[in-house]
Amino acid sequence: MLSRLKLWLRPHSERSPGIQQIERGTLLFVFILLVGTVGYELIAGFGYVESLYMTIITIFSVGYGDAGVDTAGERFFTMALILSGTTIGLYIAGGVIRIIAEGEINRVVGNLMKSRNIEGLSGHTIICGYGRIGQIIAQELEEEGFSFVIVDLDEERIAMAEECGFLTVRGSAEDEAVLEDAGIKRAKSLITVLPIDSINVFITLTARNLNRSIRIIARGEQPSTKKKLEQAGADEVVLPAAIGASRMAESILRPTIVELFGDSSRMSLLSNDLKAMGLELDELALNAGDEFVGHSIREFEQKSQANFIVLAIRRADQSILQHPAHDTILKEGDNLIILSNPANITPILNSHTRRRELA
Repeated sequence: MLSRLKLWLRPHSERSPGIQQIERGTLLFVFILLVGTVGYELIAGFGYVESLYMTIITIFSVGYGDAGVDTAGERFFTMALILSGTTIGLYIAGGVIRIIAEGEINRVVGNLMKSRNIEGLSGHTIICGYGRIGQIIAQELEEEGFSFVIVDLDEERIAMAEECGFLTVRGSAEDEAVLEDAGIKRAKSLITVLPIDSINVFITLTARNLNRSIRIIARGEQPSTKKKLEQAGADEVVLPAAIGASRMAESILRPTIVELFGDSSRMSLLSNDLKAMGLELDELALNAGDEFVGHSIREFEQKSQANFIVLAIRRADQSILQHPAHDTILKEGDNLIILSNPANITPILNSHTRRRELA
């Protein structure tokens, strides 16, 4: 309904031919009413109300007899009024039919063009579910220039995605035909982010059966679902609740690292990559009376007898010094972000780490 209203509110030059036809027909109809009313007043001598009444029943071919229409002139006028009214009525009806036909044609053409665009995709990503998480994923992929198709059963969400210019397939991702319409056999990856674990499991199973080589990333609400999703064929299972809790804990345990890297997803990816290489990011605090206060980073490294790199320092005034030089003097209240091998960390650094986490 809202879309129809927008059509009427568009500038005249942008309106469809069907709407313009209805507008012209309506104006002609009003003109015929005026001509008929004035004509019956002048020719037949009727009053204003009676003339309008005669005009309306004549145009709509009701008639009710020829009462009061006696002369040849009156009858010729009535016939002309009937022909004019009927013609205008058909003209308006044609405009209505034209609008309906245009809408259907545009819908069919739009679906055809969308299908052809999807058929031309290869190595794309299929996003199952366009809720809050699906919308964020779509925006991220679009910013990075990745091609993707959104699958959702909800008509409003599909409309939202199409307004953003995204390719969509309306239907349940549990249905093989829907996934095939989204190009599952040519896709490189599939992400299912519906809020119901059982549906994500079924979508994962269906997608894996259709494409053995596709990478599947699935959302799980309950930790117990992770194993089921992996058994169904998911390559990676993401637990949003667990990620959120971990992010909050990091804000307490390592606030400077969180502030420095900002985005939790980037921080998680970096942390995972470092752990794969046997490294770890950590945060050390220098408090009042600390033996390292007043010494340079070089002296700190030599005294602690540990292999690590100081990546940044957050001063007591909350300013952050990135890539500090070796001769930088450490001050009271400094928080040091270090990159180290946890296996080779010394007791001195461990004591600072525990002190920071318990502070």
